[in-house]
Amino acid sequence: MKSNMVDETRRTEGTAPRASAGQRTHDLVLHALRSSVGAGRVLDVPCGTGAFLHALQGAPYQRLGADRQPGTAPPGAQRLVLDMSDPLPLASESLDAIVSIEGIEHIRRPFDFIAESRRVLRTGGRLFLTTPNISCARSRWRWFLTGFHNKAKCPLDERRPALRHHINVLSFPALRYMLHTEHFEIETVRTNRIKAAALAYAPLWPFQYAVSRVVFWRNVRDAQQARIARQVLRQMLSPAVFFGEALIVTARASS
Repeated sequence: MKSNMVDETRRTEGTAPRASAGQRTHDLVLHALRSSVGAGRVLDVPCGTGAFLHALQGAPYQRLGADRQPGTAPPGAQRLVLDMSDPLPLASESLDAIVSIEGIEHIRRPFDFIAESRRVLRTGGRLFLTTPNISCARSRWRWFLTGFHNKAKCPLDERRPALRHHINVLSFPALRYMLHTEHFEIETVRTNRIKAAALAYAPLWPFQYAVSRVVFWRNVRDAQQARIARQVLRQMLSPAVFFGEALIVTARASS
């Protein structure tokens, strides 16, 4: 996990940390958090230099940040040093929300992070997770042509492994599988923005629907699994997933 992979922020004298996550990502996650979790204990991981924690100042939250690199926390917040792939040093069911902005694609064990998130969240708590959207049509076309997805466009530098590397970019179905098998339920799937270039792939939508429907229904025999397949198909063809730059997922911790 990289130290400032979520918000590589720059602090200018006399000002708050400035987020450089995808455009509008912080604002949308902040709105989702305030809409579904009115108060409680919130973990931001990885927190970088604390832009999101700073944005929560004045709100009724107990703020906790975590990052692989040590650093300072905004006034009233706490900061831990940890790796997202390792067990979280927190008691079970001790959090009301976890915010993880553009972090999961940088870690070696994303399944473990999702499992740990569920352990430390109270039932009904929320996980707000964002990651580059490699399930959009634009990224799939890049994969078809080059074997590399958008936001991971070329081979990583094997000589100099870096925390900023996208070593685990996740498709939407893979992310959904991780969440649902670890007792989360996806509530919303949004995107930060849809670029004009992405709309050029709109003519592919009917073709993708037709092919996906045929493939799914040929390979799904179970009625419950057919229901899941329909849900996944709807989500995959939604504007947020088919065209969006980043995935912004809100998941509820279920029993």
